[in-house]
Amino acid sequence: MSDEQPGGHRPTVQELFDLSGRVALVTGGTGWLGTAFAEALAEAGARVVVSSRDRARAEEAAAALPRPAGVEHVGVALDHLDPAAIESGFAAALEAAGQVDILVNNGHRWIRNDWTDVSAEQFSRQMDNATGYFLLARRMREDLVRRGAGGSLILVGSMYGVVGSYPDAYEGVVPASAVAYHTVKGGIVHMTRHLAAYWAKDDIRVNCLSPGAFPKDDANPEMVRRLTQKTPMKRMGRPWELKGALLFLASDASSYVTGQNLLVDGGWTAW
Repeated sequence: MSDEQPGGHRPTVQELFDLSGRVALVTGGTGWLGTAFAEALAEAGARVVVSSRDRARAEEAAAALPRPAGVEHVGVALDHLDPAAIESGFAAALEAAGQVDILVNNGHRWIRNDWTDVSAEQFSRQMDNATGYFLLARRMREDLVRRGAGGSLILVGSMYGVVGSYPDAYEGVVPASAVAYHTVKGGIVHMTRHLAAYWAKDDIRVNCLSPGAFPKDDANPEMVRRLTQKTPMKRMGRPWELKGALLFLASDASSYVTGQNLLVDGGWTAW
């Protein structure tokens, strides 16, 4: 089997990672990790559509992104917990950018209650995150098939969708890692596999990016210290350290990769 593309061209590494001419939609693109995701795609040459429930905030974030290819980035209002807002937000992205080739399903609504006091209603609401990921992914697939185009869908999971957490990392400091969070992220990891198997025939790749511990600057310092001791690299992740993994999954560098869960966790799940 030839390792060349039709016509005999063998892409260079630079070509494989280049996103020039492509449009990427990042949900929750104004947040702690979402900002790094949007920056990575823009730096690779993509036109980025940043979504947030607050359109003004999305537009502000889009305006701050780098423009190495001279493209204008876009901000749109999209609430991935609201099916109507998913439709209107995706339509706004298409109207503004003309197409969407890459989707990063990153938005997330937190439920802080742990297993000791989470209510049935709260637990159920956390599952709405997975519902929103699916509905938006399906909406994008419909448009890609209509265009006869391939695409890359990236669902953001978590190391806690793969392993349980250490109770002593949280005990006496902050509430335990939320059981509803573990449940929804585990579901997102498996949703990735399922959609990848069904959509591969349409030249649509579906992968999951699962970060480890990437605490914000205002996180409880004792919790951070304890988590650090649980990690082989003995430190926490920084948002920019997700850029390479995201770009790999979004670009042609991973053209033969689908249905996979890429963990970026400092080795947490290695033991």
